[in-house]
Amino acid sequence: MMFFRDPGQPADSYYEVRPEVTDAPQSKFRIRAGKTLSARKWHSAFSPDGRLDISKTLGRIHRGGIHPTIRGEVWEFLLGCYDSGSTYEERAEIRERRREQYAEWKEECRQMFPLIGSGKFITAPMINEKGEAIQDPLVLLETNLGDVHGNTANGSGSENEVKDKPPMSEKEIKWKLLLHQIGLDVKRTDRALVFYEKQENLAKLWDILSVYAWRDEDVGYCQGMSDLCSPMIIVLENEADSYFCFERLMRRLRGNFQSTGRSVGVESQLGNLASVCQVIDPKLHQHLETLGGGDYLFAIRMLMVLFRREFSFCDSLYLWEMMWALEYDPNLFTLYEESDSEGESDGSKLRTKSIRHYGKYEREHLKSGAEDEPLPISVFLVASVLKDKGPRLLKEARGLDDVVKILNDINGDIDAKKACTNAMKLHKKYLKQLKNSKA
Repeated sequence: MMFFRDPGQPADSYYEVRPEVTDAPQSKFRIRAGKTLSARKWHSAFSPDGRLDISKTLGRIHRGGIHPTIRGEVWEFLLGCYDSGSTYEERAEIRERRREQYAEWKEECRQMFPLIGSGKFITAPMINEKGEAIQDPLVLLETNLGDVHGNTANGSGSENEVKDKPPMSEKEIKWKLLLHQIGLDVKRTDRALVFYEKQENLAKLWDILSVYAWRDEDVGYCQGMSDLCSPMIIVLENEADSYFCFERLMRRLRGNFQSTGRSVGVESQLGNLASVCQVIDPKLHQHLETLGGGDYLFAIRMLMVLFRREFSFCDSLYLWEMMWALEYDPNLFTLYEESDSEGESDGSKLRTKSIRHYGKYEREHLKSGAEDEPLPISVFLVASVLKDKGPRLLKEARGLDDVVKILNDINGDIDAKKACTNAMKLHKKYLKQLKNSKA
């Protein structure tokens, strides 16, 4: 008797691509019985009162990803929105409180700019750097809210009310200058998906990013953040829930988007990548340095938007959840709650939960005895891609343009599971060599 391997159910149907788009990369992710975390397996990991034994799910997520029908609720745990030890009742209270909080923040933004929450958005600037309204026909056409000087830029009201309105604060001007850039990026984000044919979904993405830009004054909005936010809106129906998932993800990544007059935040990650590559593949690192690529700037996109451009939409979600499962720290929720209420927490008193509740990547770090915070697994993912392309880079790359071209050729052609597996191997090798160097 011959046995055939079950190829698994394609997951692309859950994220339908517009029929006229013919160049979208095909997903390699398949829903496989016994490997992919199913709704049945997920729900069986909860106690009667709602406490989750996360250890029963992390390995399965790493092996086969999450079924699209439960992806949103699983992500909320992986990103630290909820404590795995919380009950159904406790989570319901937190969810309601957060939804009310988001509604307040959104209303605060709407008072400053009435287009927030209207189902519309702008792609043209409506104020200058002095806070003066720009009578841009494109803004008037997009908003259809009347005089941009009154109803759109400075809030609704009569001419006398507008004249009496106090001047905008520096923070408000800075925020309003971002709104059209957010709109431009929203129009470009995941446009191959049928989901974004609906104006209401585009507007939801704009609203969330606009509220976030107002709340996080240090980061505001930077290109690439729409790529990180978009999946949250697709996998979670409620806008407030999507916002908080995105906000939790940004807590991990916001350092990449922070910049000063002298440096960009992602430079520290690039420095980490260079250090890792120097340890695990010194020959390739030396070659890249010789070409003038020792700063690894060619890897910025992969680190900034977590491989969204290198994978199909479906595969990028699969990659993300594998990464989060591997990096999972059961103290995340507590750390976030403490930092919200009492300032940053160092977490020194939190590492008391069983090691089995940690993700495999996090466990390896804990077992190594290293005192420093672990490097993000994304650094090792990029390193694994570079190592995989190492022979070609060594043979064909005679300049940075060649490096970029070779790396661009991988778009849609990487296996997410293989990339994660290789990243874990490199991490283990890196820890071992680091330990030997200190001995």
